[in-house]
Amino acid sequence: MSSSVAPPAQPNALYGGTGGRRVTVRDIAAAKQRHEKWPMLTAYDALTARVFDDAGIPVLLVGDSAAMVVYGYDSTIPVTVDDLIPLTAAVVRGSRRAMVVADLPFGSYQTGVSEALTTATRFMKETGAHAIKLEGGRRVLPQVEALVAAGMPVMGHLGLTPQSVNVFGGYRVQGRGESGEELIADAKALEAAGAFAVVLECVPEELAERVTASLSIPTIGIGAGNVTDAQVLVWQDMAGLTPHTAKFVKKFADVHGVLGDAARAYADEVVGGTYPTAEHSYR
Repeated sequence: MSSSVAPPAQPNALYGGTGGRRVTVRDIAAAKQRHEKWPMLTAYDALTARVFDDAGIPVLLVGDSAAMVVYGYDSTIPVTVDDLIPLTAAVVRGSRRAMVVADLPFGSYQTGVSEALTTATRFMKETGAHAIKLEGGRRVLPQVEALVAAGMPVMGHLGLTPQSVNVFGGYRVQGRGESGEELIADAKALEAAGAFAVVLECVPEELAERVTASLSIPTIGIGAGNVTDAQVLVWQDMAGLTPHTAKFVKKFADVHGVLGDAARAYADEVVGGTYPTAEHSYR
């Protein structure tokens, strides 16, 4: 008879592993060699970072998506380095095992190597982040090479790169037709420059499969089908807190409903005079 109880996690497993140290780029590379799929989630504060860390999530991304889910903007473009540094530091403090990846926001690395080094160094020194993520392919290779040479692990990001949404003319699937070959070339160039992983966002599944097979570093899909080495979602999307989400998002919970019910239950007891009771009062 089959059991619904999951087998115990192996010490070296990326998801749910029982090792007592932080996940490193070597662990991520080893998972690729084992053909082990793994999850990544965004996090923006210490409490949710602790929840995800306790759940065994091996990599937490403090994404520039904070622009929308934390600060209320309608795109990632307005968020700044100073906005993201306190959030990244909180996620590092709230986690014990997960690798924390800091996302470089728009305008903080595009002008060249010097700016990229300055920005990334701030994130590493002021927040304790363990890796840096930036968007783009061959156009940002000098920045990637410089960061890696300076000792900072770099995660790339190709396909729908939200910081370039105005160039794309909206949030559209990327990599169809001949542009798919360009994306593959970008992915190989990022690997050669020293990136330890590449996010593939909103690309056709067939293209994501080709990229994944062509790289020795892991691919992390978001709207790229089930063929990448890992998957990432914005946690508020994953948990059903965000009212409107993309096609690729599956809601694994109804946090919006749970929080709304809790708020209404609290309000009803306050209005009705039943909270606080003696149990919740001091004598």
